[in-house]
Amino acid sequence: MQDNRNRRGSLPVWTSTVASLLLVASALGYGQATQLADAAQPVVITLDEAIHRAEASDPAYAAARADRGAASLDRSIARGGMLPGVVYHNQALYTQPNGLLNQAGQGASAQPAPRFIANNAVREYASQASINETFGLAGAAAIRRADAAAAQAAAELEIARRGLVAGVTGLFFSALAADHKLVVAQRARQEAADFSRLTQEREQAREAAHADVVKAQLEEQQRNRDLEDACVAAEKARLELGVLLFPDPRAPYTLRAPDAAPPLAAREDVEQAAARNNPELKSALAAFNVSNADVLAARAAYLPDLGMNVTYGIDAPQIAANGPDGVRNLGYSASVTLDIPVWDWLATAHKVKQSEIRRDAARVALSATQRRLIAELDEAYSEAAAARDELASLDQSTSLAAESLRLARLRYAGGEATVLEVVDAQNTFVQAENAREDGRVRYETARAALQTLTGNR
Repeated sequence: MQDNRNRRGSLPVWTSTVASLLLVASALGYGQATQLADAAQPVVITLDEAIHRAEASDPAYAAARADRGAASLDRSIARGGMLPGVVYHNQALYTQPNGLLNQAGQGASAQPAPRFIANNAVREYASQASINETFGLAGAAAIRRADAAAAQAAAELEIARRGLVAGVTGLFFSALAADHKLVVAQRARQEAADFSRLTQEREQAREAAHADVVKAQLEEQQRNRDLEDACVAAEKARLELGVLLFPDPRAPYTLRAPDAAPPLAAREDVEQAAARNNPELKSALAAFNVSNADVLAARAAYLPDLGMNVTYGIDAPQIAANGPDGVRNLGYSASVTLDIPVWDWLATAHKVKQSEIRRDAARVALSATQRRLIAELDEAYSEAAAARDELASLDQSTSLAAESLRLARLRYAGGEATVLEVVDAQNTFVQAENAREDGRVRYETARAALQTLTGNR
């Protein structure tokens, strides 16, 4: 009986504990659900934000950025090669004695002679700081080449960046156009459904033939199929852009762009910007400078190199600043070396010839780049101007098609138009809206291609 009373007495305690745990768990679950709901909110993406995200995730742009960083370090390495190098050398050397004695250089008594005549003592210790410097034209050529290569890598990085901007711009406005086309398809389906209902009402009122109903139903079915295709196209476009924007391409997001397309710059401004900021021209010029530096480096092998060395420390049988009888072990030595090339079986001459051949090819590539820039600039500007004019025309066509559809429906409701006129007006309006979205994509893509030549973004 006592045990039963104890159990009954403990029930309220367990009940309150379980209730508290349930409250805590529900609070945690509510917090997690709130966080998931916040994370599920679509991210608003502008074109600038899309470009910024793509620059952090595109592998080609990352490789170009790494090449630029490596080229900058090569320039620092080349410049460091022209400065004196310092090495702290430490060595302990033991040589087997030959059984004879000789007079030690630092001691007053005789010591065992080493078997190797190149060594000074049986036990020899070296602890020295060595400063080395070499003067020659090859070092200056290496610096010049590294500077030109760094400039070329910077130009290639800019080419990659502008190409990425053009690609992201095309994907951005293609995805935006796909979203707008989806809205157009939804509106067209609703328009077809309303018109189908109107034909049925007129048939029941004996104001229209059954053929009108059939035609309207066929149009409604086609709009349903168009809507499904538009959904698939929009999903594909969003996933294609999402690959560059998010770790998970399926992350929800919305695109935001100005309703009106930006104006096209004047041709004179575009030409001046292209002549001043074109990265392909800068890359070709830097490549030509690299080839000039290679020629200079090859010709430097004809000239002598001057080497200087200063060594300070000890090289003695003892690891000490002073040897026996107060002999001073610590000291310095200096040397100057002049290496004069005499004969290398024409290897240097052939290297010079190789570098000159490559320089001639780089000069031709630079000239071709200049001519291609002129042609590409004219083509890109003509395309952008044509796309701008077409977009303005498509805006007018969309407005006229909407008015034509409104009037056709009013005339059909009044019995003054046929069902074919209404269906034709519906198709014309949908086609005009879709063409307008394609025109916006064409114009923005053309502007982005033009900006790859001018660098205005």
